[in-house]
Amino acid sequence: MTTAVVAASHGTSSPEGQAAVRCLVERVDAALDQPVLGCHVDVEQPDVPTALAAAADLADRAVIVPLLLSAGYHVFVDLAESAADAPLPATVAGALGPDTRLADVLVQRLEEAGMRKGDAVVLAAAGSTDERAVADCRTMGELLGQRIGRPVTVGFISAASPALPDAVATARAAQPGARVLIATYLLAPGYFATLAERAGADAVSAPLLTATSTPPELVEVVLSRVAEAAPPPMLFAVRRTGDDRPRGT
Repeated sequence: MTTAVVAASHGTSSPEGQAAVRCLVERVDAALDQPVLGCHVDVEQPDVPTALAAAADLADRAVIVPLLLSAGYHVFVDLAESAADAPLPATVAGALGPDTRLADVLVQRLEEAGMRKGDAVVLAAAGSTDERAVADCRTMGELLGQRIGRPVTVGFISAASPALPDAVATARAAQPGARVLIATYLLAPGYFATLAERAGADAVSAPLLTATSTPPELVEVVLSRVAEAAPPPMLFAVRRTGDDRPRGT
């Protein structure tokens, strides 16, 4: 029995963001023996129903993996409805976060941004009207704080409180004279990443993915979500072909 992996990102109009997500899907495809189809919840094509229709020609069932950092409306409603209406049996896997491996990538990005001892750190999350998604982001703030050994303030770019500029101001007031760094908890470059850059911090890390960097930890998280949701047997191997930190550094 063949299981197709339908990797569903939010979608973005940013060419750099599109390239970054495409690279992630390609790495996942290279690590699996099953068909892997990329698609998007919004903005880009193909959409999720189109990908599921294509999967029906390739496999007996599908696992929809949300390339989303927290589980909110898109996971619990949009993707659940797509799975229910799919032309083949389909299951929705868990969102990518929270996960300690994502915290590891956040640390890498903060170090690339020049994080120093004594810097205040604010986690910049997209935000959601779904309290479950907000709770996921707060958990990631705790995981990041454990990794870097200091408290992390969580701020939201949209739909939740505190707003990111307010979180930056709070962190600055709590540590007078300290630099404030934003840890960009977004999957890829795009409009929200631009808003994070404008939130008033002294430095802002890159998103988890960039057009030139697909951290292996992110590939591993996606593969873990596939394994958790896929019916047995579904065997795969992670094939690391080298270090894919940002090139040229």
